[in-house]
Amino acid sequence: MPKHQKSEALREKISFLPDTPGVYTYYDAAGTVIYVGKAKNLKRRVSSYFNRTHDVLRTNLLVRNIADMSYIVVPTEQDALNLENSMIKEYKPRYNVLLKDDKSYPWIAVTDELYPRVFLTRHHVKNGSKYYGPYTNVGVAKTMIELIRELYPLRTCRLPITPEFLRKEQGRLCLQYHIKRCKGCCTGLVSPEEYQRNIDHVKQILRGETGELLAYLKEEMGKLAAELRFEEAQELKERYRLLENYRSKSVIVSQTVGDVDVFGIDESDSDQDVYVNYMHVRHGAVVRSVTLRYRRSLEETQNELLAYAMAEIKETLGVEYDEVIVAAAPEVEMPEVTFTVPRRGDKAKLLEVSQRNARQHRVDDLKHMAKHHPEQRLEKTLERMKADFRLSELPRHIECFDNSNIQGTNPVASCVVFKNAKPSKRDYRHFNIKTVEGPDDFASMREVLTRRYTRLMAEGEELPQLIVVDGGKGQLSAAVEALDAIGLRGKIAVVGIAKRLEEIYFPGDSVPLYIDKNSESLRIVQHLRDEAHRFGITHHRDRRSKSAITSELDAIKGIGEKTKTALLQEFRSVKRIREATPAQIAAVIGPAKAKLVVEGLTK
Repeated sequence: MPKHQKSEALREKISFLPDTPGVYTYYDAAGTVIYVGKAKNLKRRVSSYFNRTHDVLRTNLLVRNIADMSYIVVPTEQDALNLENSMIKEYKPRYNVLLKDDKSYPWIAVTDELYPRVFLTRHHVKNGSKYYGPYTNVGVAKTMIELIRELYPLRTCRLPITPEFLRKEQGRLCLQYHIKRCKGCCTGLVSPEEYQRNIDHVKQILRGETGELLAYLKEEMGKLAAELRFEEAQELKERYRLLENYRSKSVIVSQTVGDVDVFGIDESDSDQDVYVNYMHVRHGAVVRSVTLRYRRSLEETQNELLAYAMAEIKETLGVEYDEVIVAAAPEVEMPEVTFTVPRRGDKAKLLEVSQRNARQHRVDDLKHMAKHHPEQRLEKTLERMKADFRLSELPRHIECFDNSNIQGTNPVASCVVFKNAKPSKRDYRHFNIKTVEGPDDFASMREVLTRRYTRLMAEGEELPQLIVVDGGKGQLSAAVEALDAIGLRGKIAVVGIAKRLEEIYFPGDSVPLYIDKNSESLRIVQHLRDEAHRFGITHHRDRRSKSAITSELDAIKGIGEKTKTALLQEFRSVKRIREATPAQIAAVIGPAKAKLVVEGLTK
């Protein structure tokens, strides 16, 4: 079918779309699913793809590749969200937001048996067992299992213990029984009812209901003591102590916060990854925490990504939401869910904890990438800089310039060079200002850039992709004039960084750019600026020091370099030479030269 006919057929299909919630699917010419989306209003949402040019190139590429579409109408927007999530997992469309975490987190399973087992697993099987978790830290899960086994003598064997198994007396007591870690389930020495009471307590611990269990244990201890059953009371007391110790180490948020779910989000201008942390709080304690990493594919908003995460958590963990704490309520209708956007108090602290967890996962991932995949980290950083500084190519070679003078004396300039976002110190250069009289930073900047790049071109050396000048609009204008004069304007990008608010200036733009303070781009430019300042100040200080020390001795006729060196090694400064007696000076350089020095310094 010709392209214009396909477009006509697509436009007709869009015109028939209902104004109801639903899920729409886009296909390419080969019939492959390339995008799945949800909508509160199918007709309005789908039409928005075709009636304008989008700011994001990837969105325009998607629209260009759409050859056909289909849709499914659902009762509510929440149903659309759930269906969209399932379809994305099924088809994995290339233009959809990507869930980057495919880890298999550990769970604690409680089996559905006559004598249930409690164990750690990474496989979530629908066989009637109850699963608790997942635990993003396997060490925490193992600690929980150890606590449960210290508290309760539960079986660890895999024997299929059924009434028939017990009737036939197929079981045999093992070592676990003899070391009092099991009560002999396989031979029926403990009744299923008594064993189940222990399992009920285990489930309370796994649900975070330690407060209720402690109260129960305390009440039972009192009853046993009143009945003079002190050994049994002591056993319960030991369980109480272990459980109370565990509770004191768990994350207690507040006694005033009940059962809530919390979603914290961390995103950065430095990359497309968005981290969403989920925490489940029960009876004031954080009993579950999971962080998901999403990569933006098109123009997904933070609210849309939050909705994706809520659907993902609901499907994966089987969560039913009641009250959800968020920084901003998602634009999805969920009548049975209460969204709370706290500004202060314990719930606001909860949200801050969740956001901090999301941020920490970002930091951990960056550290991991820097250690194990440094080339990926570098490319990511350079891509971010390319976008931030509006460059046409990756800034693998950057040079930064800074002027140094104090009251117009000994004016110098420094040039530092970064290659692949790291200092290349062998390429650093100092410049003594030659043609500028007085403290004129703008003229000094023009001189230095002209000298630097005229020489690089003459020697056939590579030119940088980006020049950074330390200063605001004035220094930047001087740099642009220098590049224009030598024919490099437009061939090398140049920006200025002002010290006060760390704003970035671009040529011809009076409004500065304020880069995210946590951005890798700003960090590298700040490092460049600080390194140029340090390098320039060091050279300037050396020149002033050398000038102050040598100028007076250099003016004395008949005093050469060796004599000067001998005097400075002995007296350390011109001031001390002046304060010394002729005899002291003569003892170092002889009476004839001593007479010349004394006369020269007393003029």
